[in-house]
Amino acid sequence: MTVTCKDVTNVKTYFPNESTNDWVVIDATGQTVGRLATQIASVLKGKHKPTYTPNQPGGDFVIVVNAEKVQFSGRKLDQKVYTRYSGYQGGLKETTAREMLAKHPERVLEHAVWGMLPKTRMGRRLIRRLKVYAGPAHPHEAQQPKKMELA
Repeated sequence: MTVTCKDVTNVKTYFPNESTNDWVVIDATGQTVGRLATQIASVLKGKHKPTYTPNQPGGDFVIVVNAEKVQFSGRKLDQKVYTRYSGYQGGLKETTAREMLAKHPERVLEHAVWGMLPKTRMGRRLIRRLKVYAGPAHPHEAQQPKKMELA
């Protein structure tokens, strides 16, 4: 019995190019940090598009406004601790979520989204597409961002 194969030389693999990236604006007012971060990570990776490819950064640029108005569930404002280490003895710095939200509200969302992206070259490329602002204003009007409603 012989099996005939189709000629595979004319089969093309589709790779999305960089010009298919859009800009979206997400309002973080009243959103829970973790739930918002998962949806932002999904948009950055491009999982909302039919052209999603796991090994290609085909997602959109995301602008998050009103980051200072995000919420934490439970008692996380006082119990969640962000740490950073300078590399020197005694250089471990700890900051609670309440302090971080008061001083640098954009870092709260950046940290949460980075935790949900792959720790590879692609993940580092994707996190650069995230723009977080504490207030309602942002400098990206020239890109004509679309407003995105989250569920």
